[in-house]
Amino acid sequence: MKLQQLRYVAEIAKQGNHLSAAAEALNTSQPGVSRQIQVLEGELGVDIFRRTRNRIIGLTEPGEHVLAIAKRVTADVATLRSLKMDLEALDQGQMVIATTHTQARYVLPNIVASFIKRYPKVELILKQGDPETICAMVEDGEADFSVGPETQRNFPELLRLQGNEIHRIVVGPSGHSIFSEPELTYENLAAHPLIAYDTRYSGRWKVMEAFQRAGCTPRFALSAIDADVSKTYALLDLGLAILTNVAYNPAQDIGLEARDASHLFPPSTTTITLRPTSYIRPYVLEFISSLSENLSLRAVRSALKSAIARD
Repeated sequence: MKLQQLRYVAEIAKQGNHLSAAAEALNTSQPGVSRQIQVLEGELGVDIFRRTRNRIIGLTEPGEHVLAIAKRVTADVATLRSLKMDLEALDQGQMVIATTHTQARYVLPNIVASFIKRYPKVELILKQGDPETICAMVEDGEADFSVGPETQRNFPELLRLQGNEIHRIVVGPSGHSIFSEPELTYENLAAHPLIAYDTRYSGRWKVMEAFQRAGCTPRFALSAIDADVSKTYALLDLGLAILTNVAYNPAQDIGLEARDASHLFPPSTTTITLRPTSYIRPYVLEFISSLSENLSLRAVRSALKSAIARD
């Protein structure tokens, strides 16, 4: 059995069972990948992949277990390489953060600026995506950790750390009638077209659940994954945007007003996810601990230790 074969299994699954895409990502030939998978299956005595007319269509039940082991082994090898680099240089290297637009645009800038001043030799890479995509990046080893809201999909291989709560506001053009209402209610909000986050974000499904509990049916004129886009269309009076409070700055958002809506909609919790079995460099732990008062270095290390013990 070769490490290369396990990499092939993991990459085929990552590429949605497309053998040609996996071969391209691995910079090798499709027949070579296919042959090595067959050799591995022969050695294990089980089929890893389900096939129809020589086309891979999914994993077999034993294949699910093989994939989990393949991911773990390849991640551990990457961890050993990180450890080697860390022992050679404690204050330099690379840190990859997977995050959402809201976090990258409104929450992280000052934290990143402070980190770069402290660690000028560390290359920091931000990868953006929706909440589930950024968790998948961590799961696949493409990022050291993610920073974003909660996800509906569970990622059992990842450790989740809870950071700060982010509350909701209603944003619209200055002078909009909603800002002169004595009280902000579900009913007077539902009377106007609304702009909300895409359904992949907790900011959308939490808002929808709140309206449903109140017996109101809102009308969404626009959905977006970008708070800046939402504010642009709100400024055009195409709808009231329901956003997180970090996305509004009265000094910069000229022509817009905001009103607190935390009594109507539950907050989102900033969630940091990481692979507990990976070697995590000290400066990565330091960055994570700077994201919230809840995340002291001691608390993060304790959570990692507990997660490893459970595994």
